[in-house]
Amino acid sequence: MSKAERTTDNSKSAQITEPDGVAASASGKVQSLERAIILLQATADSAPDGDTASNLAARCGLNRATAWRLLSTLEQYGMVERSPVTNRYTVGFAVARMASAAGFDGLIRRAHGTLSRVSEQTGETANLAVVQPLGLTYIDEVTPPVVLAAKWLGRQVPVHATSTGKALLAWLPEEEAESLLSGSLEAYTDTTITDRARLRAELEQTRERGYSVCAGEMERNLYGVSAPVLGSRGRPFAVVSIWGPQDRVPESRLTTLGPLARAAAEEIAKVAQAL
Repeated sequence: MSKAERTTDNSKSAQITEPDGVAASASGKVQSLERAIILLQATADSAPDGDTASNLAARCGLNRATAWRLLSTLEQYGMVERSPVTNRYTVGFAVARMASAAGFDGLIRRAHGTLSRVSEQTGETANLAVVQPLGLTYIDEVTPPVVLAAKWLGRQVPVHATSTGKALLAWLPEEEAESLLSGSLEAYTDTTITDRARLRAELEQTRERGYSVCAGEMERNLYGVSAPVLGSRGRPFAVVSIWGPQDRVPESRLTTLGPLARAAAEEIAKVAQAL
């Protein structure tokens, strides 16, 4: 059942009026707040172009008048922004401000078991990185016993020279991917892709197979694969990586590790929906 269908079902359930006059469903949910949250989620899913009130209402199972009132209220508090030219709504700065204050504990907690299983299964390091405005930041890492210390937690890396970055670029809209590649593409090793045409071809191959690869492109001895964790509209919000030194992860092994990263990313996407 979709979120919109759940919203419609909830609207039919018995309502309880709290002492302060706020209507709540028999389950204890505040119906108007639930509708506003689902509407805000739909607005976020419509990025980067946004969507009209009527389209958002249809997607959420709301009538247009209700959706318009909720959007107007959200707009007053900076949660959404409306373009005066297109009348499309996008997520507002207030959401970004709150998100910047939020941690990733919930996502780490739900994804850690998957990373642990993948690391144990492959004998290599498994990472989770989250998408942020200027790229990616690693937030969790599980290493096999032979690796003594984590190397990537909290780090940001060049998106063109890592499998993690290429997994992000491949699933972003073209204009957003280009915005992350401003300036020249720096060479970190002799295998770093610095030609934009070659990089575009690489990203196309990445989308076709469902995972990206990196053969010593940032650090000469590190090889790995990555797969995007996709939201409800196919937009990446995190990336799963499996990597190790070249002697354990030769290029011939990447075709085996790639599908494992892709399956792990799909699993994390499912558990993240409950957040």
